[in-house]
Amino acid sequence: MQRYSRHRVPALLWLLVFGAALLWSAIAPKDRLTWWLEVMPALVALVLLTVTRRRFPLTPLCYGLILFHCIILMVGGHYTYAEVPLFDQIAEWTGSSRNNYDKVGHFAQGFVPAMVARELLLRLRVINGDRWRAFLIVCFCLALSAFYELIEWWVALLSNEAAESFLGTQGYIWDTQSDMFMALVGAICALGLLANLHDRQLQRLV
Repeated sequence: MQRYSRHRVPALLWLLVFGAALLWSAIAPKDRLTWWLEVMPALVALVLLTVTRRRFPLTPLCYGLILFHCIILMVGGHYTYAEVPLFDQIAEWTGSSRNNYDKVGHFAQGFVPAMVARELLLRLRVINGDRWRAFLIVCFCLALSAFYELIEWWVALLSNEAAESFLGTQGYIWDTQSDMFMALVGAICALGLLANLHDRQLQRLV
């Protein structure tokens, strides 16, 4: 019973936070099609985590990071990435003409997958060398970011109405390149800042 309670409560809390954020995001979003496009990765993550929780539970760090990334997606889906109010205010304070919430999303696109990839590589013993592991994790995050940019391109070709909201370029010609750069920075920061904490949690999990 003690083991059941220890793992049950964090899982319920995770689901409550996820569900509350999803419900808020779904109420009167700026554009319904854009909302679906932005929130779909979070819904896929929910299904995958539910299916694998008993067979292959992750560390609390990874669960927390995934939840945080899902919330970033839901906020972007609700307002669209170019119109998040807080970042409109930040743009005014800094004298910028651009809402940079999308850069937060792309930073997380490198930061969070880096730790999930690190956990899988370590626990499945795919690569034992620290340097090669870090190198391949960064490569994976860059590949994931590039693939997401391709998805944005395909959406833009298929739907003229949702293209601008989903892309969030705001007229910036180097948006694609800067998005991938932010994912690169996010992956490097995650590996540099969280590796020790992650190792401790992995030891407890094993």
